[in-house]
Amino acid sequence: MSFRVTVPASSANLGPGFDAFGLALGLYDVVEVEVTESGLDIDVIDAGAGGVEDVPRDESHLVVRAIRRTCEHLGVKTPGLRLVCRNAIPHARGLGSSAAAVVTGIAAAYAIAEVPLNDDALQLAAEFEGHADNVAASLYGGLVLAWTEGKRFHAERLTAHPSIRPLLAVPAVRSSTEATRGLLPGHVPHVDAAFNLGRAALAVLALTERTELLLPGSEDRLHQDYRSSAYPESARLVRELRASGVAASISGAGPTVLALTLDGITPRTIGVEGFDVTELPVDTRGVQVAAQ
Repeated sequence: MSFRVTVPASSANLGPGFDAFGLALGLYDVVEVEVTESGLDIDVIDAGAGGVEDVPRDESHLVVRAIRRTCEHLGVKTPGLRLVCRNAIPHARGLGSSAAAVVTGIAAAYAIAEVPLNDDALQLAAEFEGHADNVAASLYGGLVLAWTEGKRFHAERLTAHPSIRPLLAVPAVRSSTEATRGLLPGHVPHVDAAFNLGRAALAVLALTERTELLLPGSEDRLHQDYRSSAYPESARLVRELRASGVAASISGAGPTVLALTLDGITPRTIGVEGFDVTELPVDTRGVQVAAQ
C-alpha cells in the first residue's frame, strides 16, 4: 500500500479571530507514504520550507506520531512505514507547518485503515495542536471558523470571496507558538474584548461578501500588540501596510505577515526588505490523498 498526501499551509487568526479563524493557502507539503512490514524510514526533502535539517527522522517525527495515534484510535495495527516528505511550508513562520504535519499523518492513517475522513479527524488533529483553526483549514480548505464545546472541537468551512488575493511576507527569522503565547496576558481589558468581538463578526462579512470591509474587519486588540516584541519588523510592516489601506495582520503566531489584498500588490512606499513577499491563492480543497 502506498499513497501521496498533499496538505495546504494555513494562516490563522486573520486579525481579530484569535484561535477561531483559519484560511487555507496554496502552498503544500507533499508526503509519499508506503506501508511496509516493519521498521521506519524517513526521507525529508527541502522543497522550499528551509531548515529541514532539524526535522527528526525517527518516531518523534510529527507525521509519524499522528499516524501512530490515529491508527490506535481507528483500531488498526500500526504498520512499518517509509515516508518521503517534500516540505514546502516554512517552519516556525506562522503558516501552520505543524498543523499540516498533523493533518498529513491523520489523513495517512485513515487511508491505511481504508476509512473516509470524518469528524473525529478534526478532533484528533486539534488535540495535537490545542486549537482547531490551522488544522481545520488544512483539513477542509477555504475559510474556516473553529470553536470548542467542552472538550470537543468543531469547525465550519466557508467560501472566501473569490476576489481576495492573499500576500504573504515571510521573514528569515523564526518564531514559536509556545514562545509567543507566553507573551499574552492572563486578562485583557473589557473594552478590547468587546472591540474584537465586533471586528471578528465584521471579518466574516468582509471575507465572504463585503471585501471593502477587509481593513476594519482585520483589526485586532487582543493578541498582536502583546506579541510584537517577538517580531518587531513584522509588527512594523503590519502598521505601515494598514496605514496605507491594506488589510494586514500577523499570520498565526508570526512572524509572517498576511495581507488580504484585491490586487496582489503592496504599496511601493512600504519597505519589505528582509521579507520574501509571495502571492498565494486560497486553497479550496484541503488535504488530498491519492493512491500511487
